Amino acid sequence: MRGEDLLVVAIEEARRGYADGGIPIGAALYGPEGELLGRGHNRRVQDGDPSIHGETAAFRDAGRQRTYRGTTMVTTLSPCWYCSGLIRQFGISRLVVGECRTFMGQHEWLAANGVEVEVVDSQECVDLMTEFITKFPDLWNEDIGR
Repeated sequence: MRGEDLLVVAIEEARRGYADGGIPIGAALYGPEGELLGRGHNRRVQDGDPSIHGETAAFRDAGRQRTYRGTTMVTTLSPCWYCSGLIRQFGISRLVVGECRTFMGQHEWLAANGVEVEVVDSQECVDLMTEFITKFPDLWNEDIGR
């Protein structure tokens, strides 16, 4: 499946998180045949837990898999080091990134280490993050460790 088609679920999750008062980053994990395994959004604000990023929420929602080879992680924003480590640790084969203009995460590092990476450069994802960062700069800086 094309990255922009897979991104739809992650954007839905990002919007859900934002509507709940959180950081608008969503993710989804797809199986080798394109089946949705898990979905989630950043919930560090809602749950008071800094470890619940969009990617980790989708990964947890997917539950245990025998292997993650052939799976695709889709995220609205380039993944941070924490989430990039999860992708690398479990051998997720492909990463689809909604955008990397508002935050240059570690997708290039993942590509250099054998993960197939597609950056969609979705204006919808850029607009969502730009609005959030403008309205809540302190919360954004907390999320990225500044």
